[in-house]
Order: sequence, then structure tokens, then C-alpha cells
Amino acid sequence: MKLPSGPGAPASDAADALADATAACRAVSSITADIAASGTVGGQRLRGHLLAGLAAPAAARLEAVAPAGPPVFIFAADGREATLLLPRDDRVVEHGAPADVLEAVTGVPVDAAGLRETLTGCTPPASAAAGRALGAEWRLVPVGAADVYLRRDPKIPRWQVAAIVHRPTGAGSRAAGEWRAEYRDFQDGLPRGIHLASADGKRFDLSLTLSQVALNETLGADVFRVDVPRSAERITVDELRHARPGVREN
Repeated sequence: MKLPSGPGAPASDAADALADATAACRAVSSITADIAASGTVGGQRLRGHLLAGLAAPAAARLEAVAPAGPPVFIFAADGREATLLLPRDDRVVEHGAPADVLEAVTGVPVDAAGLRETLTGCTPPASAAAGRALGAEWRLVPVGAADVYLRRDPKIPRWQVAAIVHRPTGAGSRAAGEWRAEYRDFQDGLPRGIHLASADGKRFDLSLTLSQVALNETLGADVFRVDVPRSAERITVDELRHARPGVREN
């Protein structure tokens, strides 16, 4: 996606535009979806199918399913701890930081709450004073360590989140590099097509298509737990990062 550049001009309507663009996603307390994923992670080509369940404030479950046999991996997080089970290898990561485990398996530097925001195109509110107008149809709104690009399609009477550019968040962090999320194919204010890419294109470059989306259904606590076999070998996040499980493209 080619984003507009230049200094722009102060936009007094930036906060209202952001509120309009994120009204639908802020009403989402939980979401389940089938996700078709393709692209590269760490230079490895991947193509697979994920089942996702996410709930506020910080609960998530991802299953990388395969055409036959057990899932490639099962990730579950609730709060500050995450578990990732590799059923085919009978290995498991337990009590990991959700952001570290997700980055290890997908390349994308988000925790469970950040994953929900990323898949719904959501951001916190922002100050009106910081927004810039990049022409009549674009607004740029800084929100924390991210730049949110809003676009208004003349055919649609509302603003939409077109892209979010996440800036580096800390020296020495494995997830410190800049990356962006781009959004398209909106239905009822939420994106169905998402492109996630690191700035260097090497860490990850993923295209996601969401289907079978269900919103605000009750997801019990058991959804965010993983039944770990007694035989499973315990491994570290660093070992998981080195293994980088995924559904390889045939």
C-alpha cells in the first residue's frame, strides 16, 4: 500500500476521524475467525490455516490446523502467561511471555491484546492536536508508538483505518524493528484482509484473510487453556524461535 507522505497540515477533525474509523472495533469484546495465512516468516515460505479466538482484555488462542492429523501448533494466552504446544513434535513452551511466544512462532511482535487489536484494526483514542491532514481523503494520527493512517473513500460515508505503522519501541528488544499492518475488504467496519510486514521484509511478510467471523460471543476460560500431554518435552522460547514451527508451503 502506498501511503501519502509530506508534512501535511494540522487536522482539527483527526480525533473524530479516528473515533469514526475505530467505532466498530472498539465494540468488539471477543472475536473468533478462520484465518487463511500466506507469506514468509524469517525467510521461510508459509501457507496455512489458523483458527483464532480472542477476548478482552488479553486472552488469545491460535491453532494452526493441517489437512490431516493434529494441529501444527496450539497457542493460548490469558493475561501475562502463554503456552504453545507442538502436538506433532510432542514439545511445549509453558509460562512464556505472550509477546515473546507469538513473536517466536509468527514473527509478529504483539502480545494477546495486541493481536486482537491487530486483527480488528483497532487503536486507543488519540489527541486531536496531533493529527495531520494529508489531502482531503487522508489523516495521519500518532497513537503511542504508532502512526495510524486513516482514509475516507468517497463511496463510503465514514473513515477507515488503512494502515498502522508501528515504530521501534526499545533498544535491544527482539521486536524493536518497525513494521506495519495494512487493512482492506471491510465488512461492518472491520477488515477481512490484513497484510503484516516488517520494514526490512525479512522478519515477516504475511497476508491474512479472515472468514467465518463471529463477534462478542462468550468464550469460556477453557478456550484459553491447553491440555499438555505428560510426555511433552519442555522447551524454551529461544528453542521455539530457532525451530520456528509453521505450515510449510508445498
